Amino acid sequence: MTELTDLTIAEAREGLRGKSFSARELAEAHVDAIDKANDALNVYVLPTPERALDMAQSSDARLKKGEAGLLEGIPLGIKDLFCTKGVRTTACSHILDGFTPTYESTVTANLWAEGAVMLGKLNNDEFAMGSSNETSFYGPVVNPWQRKGSNAKLVPGGSSGGSSAAVAARLCMGATATDTGGSIRQPAAVTGTVGIKPTYGRCSRWGIVAFASSLDQAGPIARNVRDAAILLKVMASSDPKDTTSVGLPVPDYEAAVERGVKGLTIGIPKEYRVPGMAPEIEKLWQQGVEWLKAAGANIKEVNLPHTKYALPSYYIVAPAEASSNLARYDGVRYGLREKGSDMISMYENTRAAGFGAEVKRRILIGTYVLSAGYYDAYYLKAQKVRTLIKQDFDNAFEEVDAILTPTTPGPAFTLGEKTGDPVEMYLNDIFTVTVNMAGLPGMSIPAGLSSEGTPLGLQLIGRAFDEETLFRTGRVIEEAAGLLFKPQDWWSKK
Repeated sequence: MTELTDLTIAEAREGLRGKSFSARELAEAHVDAIDKANDALNVYVLPTPERALDMAQSSDARLKKGEAGLLEGIPLGIKDLFCTKGVRTTACSHILDGFTPTYESTVTANLWAEGAVMLGKLNNDEFAMGSSNETSFYGPVVNPWQRKGSNAKLVPGGSSGGSSAAVAARLCMGATATDTGGSIRQPAAVTGTVGIKPTYGRCSRWGIVAFASSLDQAGPIARNVRDAAILLKVMASSDPKDTTSVGLPVPDYEAAVERGVKGLTIGIPKEYRVPGMAPEIEKLWQQGVEWLKAAGANIKEVNLPHTKYALPSYYIVAPAEASSNLARYDGVRYGLREKGSDMISMYENTRAAGFGAEVKRRILIGTYVLSAGYYDAYYLKAQKVRTLIKQDFDNAFEEVDAILTPTTPGPAFTLGEKTGDPVEMYLNDIFTVTVNMAGLPGMSIPAGLSSEGTPLGLQLIGRAFDEETLFRTGRVIEEAAGLLFKPQDWWSKK
């Protein structure tokens, strides 16, 4: 019999409804797996086994009555950026030590309403600021994949590294994640999982700890395209509590998965062929083109001329918004408080002790670009470039239905390899930040293995609120790749 933790969400859904196993048995299997693996991988900062078993028991009762929700009994991990009522939420920052929300984020409330089971809170880069999950106050997450012939520990991508690693290691069936500049797609690419960043406004941001409010968007990481579609259908909603939430109906994404790509036109942007791109990335990209052509898609080169300005513009806009959002953490209302001789020194001491180095770096950059004399030169100009980037995509989508690019410039690197070079670290987002700047949906699909034997992904970019085309196109790539993206379970043998 297939291990319960190896089942996809779609398979588990059928098994639960067919009474092949119970929701409690499914939850117990995942709780046991977390017990064995978490010390080695550090994916959960707060496992919640008792809550998981209680929720699973309630799911079994609803299944017995024929009242199953869309995710009834499915065990999920929750990124520690999502507020969960009565369960500690820290954004993996020391400054939020001990913060236990009295409310539930809209996204997680949607999941619980459809019967999902919470396994615990997942590790992430502090306040979602990072590309490797090495900035967390709770320590780095370890990628469950290893290079051929090496025991070196690899990063799982960031900021949603706990989510991607947990899904890849079979420590949850799916996970919530957030994407501000690539933090769903980039970790999905380097762990062999599927991640989709929906259109800005598709999922409510209410109850999610903010990084950069005009860029942040929630989405799922899952084992395959169908599972991601199932999760996004539940996560997405219109929400009056979030003024950026868009009041559009949520399609049945799962129904789109098997529609194929015959007749679609897929764009290939020449600007994504960046200097120094690894030959194996270029080869994988071309392989993706051939797979789509073989499935009946048309291929067309498109121009996105302002792509080269996306990364520097992003690293003005995002830190500026972060410096504003993080001003609320002052030691007065919740979280960490360090003593001081007066109110000002208490603020200073709390923020100095509570924030990590990367968060401080971005606050300083953001405060600088918003300061008098620099606002017009930096922030205002970056916003103008952002408009030009969106216009490039608008023009391209007059000719094509989706755009295909690499997700990352290379495979997972080792822990500590890039921590001393912020610019080199930021370059990991070179293919993903344009999507956030334009507010578009983007998806990463596992498409092959590197020469090191670790995963590589391809990225699809779609029109605003046209996630369905990404699901149908992503499924074609997934099927053509035909690989079982499962790492060797070295962590459970320690």
